[in-house]
Order: sequence, then C-alpha cells, then structure tokens
Amino acid sequence: MKAIIVEDEAPAARRLQRMLESSDVTVLSCLASVKEAVQYFSEHEAPDVIFLDIQLSDGLSFEIFDQVDLPSAIIFTTAYDEYALQAFKLNSIDYLLKPIDVEELEQALHKYRNFKPEAQPLPVDLEDIKRLLVHPEDRTYKKRFVTRVGQHLKLIPVNEIECLYSENKGTYAFTNEGRNYLLDRSLDQLQEELDPEKFFRVSRKFFINIDAVADILSYTNSRLEVKLHHFKEGEVIVSRERVRDFKDWLS
Repeated sequence: MKAIIVEDEAPAARRLQRMLESSDVTVLSCLASVKEAVQYFSEHEAPDVIFLDIQLSDGLSFEIFDQVDLPSAIIFTTAYDEYALQAFKLNSIDYLLKPIDVEELEQALHKYRNFKPEAQPLPVDLEDIKRLLVHPEDRTYKKRFVTRVGQHLKLIPVNEIECLYSENKGTYAFTNEGRNYLLDRSLDQLQEELDPEKFFRVSRKFFINIDAVADILSYTNSRLEVKLHHFKEGEVIVSRERVRDFKDWLS
C-alpha cells in the first residue's frame, strides 16, 4: 500500500509516518499545505490512500480536490470530531482523531484493505463534510439522557452532568448532586452527542463539563489534573497529547 500524508504539524506527520511504516505501508511523501499538495498531486501518480488533515496552514484541505482529481481513498486525521464524525460515518470513510492511536490506525488500515477489491476509492461527499465544518451551528446536541434506576426511568439533563467516565466496561454520568448513573452508550458514542463547547474529552476515560471545573493543577509528565466541584471518586487527568487542545478549549 502506498500512502501520502497531508499534515501541517511536522511532529504529527513524522509520528504518523513511523506508525504507517511499521505497518508495512510505504509513505511516498509528507505534504504540509494545500499549495504543496496540489503541486505534488499534479506531478505524481495518485497513491492508494491519503491521510488527510482537514485544517492546513493555508486553508481547508478540501481545496485540494477543487484543483486536482484524485481517485485515492481518504482517511482523515482530524481534531474536528465534534463537527465531522457524523458525516464521516455517513460517507463510509474512516477517520482518526488526534492524537492518533496505534490500534485505531490498524483498524483503519484493515478497513481500507478489506474494502478495496479492485482499487476502488472510498466514497466521499466532501461538500457534506465541509458544510458541517463551516456551519457547526447546524449541529444539534443531546439535552438529556434517560437511564433506568430500579423500576423507574430517570431523566438526566446534560447541564447537570459534571463528568462522564468509563469504568469496568460501563459508562457513567456523574451529576452535580453527587450521583452516578449508568448509561447505555460508550464514550465514543457520546463524542458525537455532546456539545464540544461544554464538554471535553480529557482522556480516553473522561469527559468533563467546563462548568464543573474548580481547579487545574500541574501533573507529572507534562499532564494536568482537573479538580471538579463534586467528583471525588478518582483523579481526572488530562493526557499529555490533549493538553494543548484542552487549553484552547478553556479559552
């Protein structure tokens, strides 16, 4: 399999290249801008697959396809999960959320290899994805969850949730009343349902509500610890790879 990486953050591009090459993928080139990508694809044969960041230094990467015709499959590498996951899934293409996880990369490669009987590209409706990126106000988010408590159904307003976390293969909502409720969905599913202005996934285990943040402390290995108003059942740690995005989210 031959691949091109389009990514304007050099450390992220180098890391993805190492990961791909360890999976027997030949990386032909790493391109850092719309302009550079257009020039390369105009002069070279299209690769099997393009690992495409959405926001590049000189614009959205969709502009590449306005200038060159590419039959390659596309696997997005994106931090825009709050806007784009629904469109990615509807269009049967794959996506990798930054920071890219080795296991998720392997799953994306496996999906591509299984999909490709005759080197057919994955179907992509770029205009649909672009619409969701440019007009995020069109998205609607969960306002409440319903869970079972004994023989009763309990309504949990989203704005009363301090954090959501996974534990022992279950997903729990912790409210500002100090109560835990088991939900019937995974954190990955919640990623599509929660308003990204209110909730941030600080690690693979935790989402936190910005209104619940009481204090933020430095932690080991360049990480951060978040203290919430009522949640005392464990440490809430911002993983090192997400610290920068977390700081941007706070502001």
